[in-house]
Amino acid sequence: MVVLLIPESSYDHSVTLNCHNITGNGPIRRVALYGKGGIGKSTVASNVSAALAEKGHRVMQIGCDPKADSTRLLRGGSKGPSVLDSVREGRTGLDGIVSEGYAGVLCVECGGPRPGTGCAGRGIIVAFETLERRCAVETFRPDVIIYDVLGDVVCGGFAMPIRDGYARDVFIVTSGETMSLYAAANISEAVHCLREDGCDARLSGLIQNSRDVQGEDELVSRAAGSMGTEIVSRIPRSRTVQECEAAGKTVIEGAPDSPQAVAYRALAAKILAATEASEGGLRQNYTQEDYS
Repeated sequence: MVVLLIPESSYDHSVTLNCHNITGNGPIRRVALYGKGGIGKSTVASNVSAALAEKGHRVMQIGCDPKADSTRLLRGGSKGPSVLDSVREGRTGLDGIVSEGYAGVLCVECGGPRPGTGCAGRGIIVAFETLERRCAVETFRPDVIIYDVLGDVVCGGFAMPIRDGYARDVFIVTSGETMSLYAAANISEAVHCLREDGCDARLSGLIQNSRDVQGEDELVSRAAGSMGTEIVSRIPRSRTVQECEAAGKTVIEGAPDSPQAVAYRALAAKILAATEASEGGLRQNYTQEDYS
């Protein structure tokens, strides 16, 4: 028997807050990083978040993976409680589900079902609804939101950042490895199909997280061409990344003067240049009146 992650009857709608009375939120860049599991999305996302925060941006990174480890390097190597943990435990408010990491990055983990039960995609849907009802964006007022999304299977839940207006710009993290490129092609197709259905999200480019595969640059360039997009950045493979991760840090924090940190800062600048800010809360051009 399949056990539902969170039955509809157990969801407490009474925690809905009056978000439109919380003033001061401005336009927000909403960016989603997709890619095959294990390709390094969370490492890239965390270093980009850290680089943007160092430049004075108020960044919120939302991990959309049941492992709830997207923001680990921003928290000194530790995992924090997830949004779904708070729902399961009956806690309300934002305490414990939004925490400040390195350079003030706002860290959020959606979480997922207990191993062997439920649907992780459904978990993302419930987590996003919870963040909206608790006015997370209106309270913390980020100007950049980065969604770190598992992309092996683009089902309804994992496609939610694209489908429902949460992310405006989608970047796919890939290497030259066959399965990574295969996943990237599926994600690209999902973005294009959803755009045809009226969604506003767009594929803004590939981020090559290099694995030193033979002919890797050519392989990724060919894939970008077949998807009708461009390569935003080629991040070199470096032992610096593993050394910093072993210390529970991003490269931006742990090796700020290294060539790898320079590459991540350049990527962060390119993402800023390639994206657009829009009004709204967690999702663009969206108010609590629309959600109610």
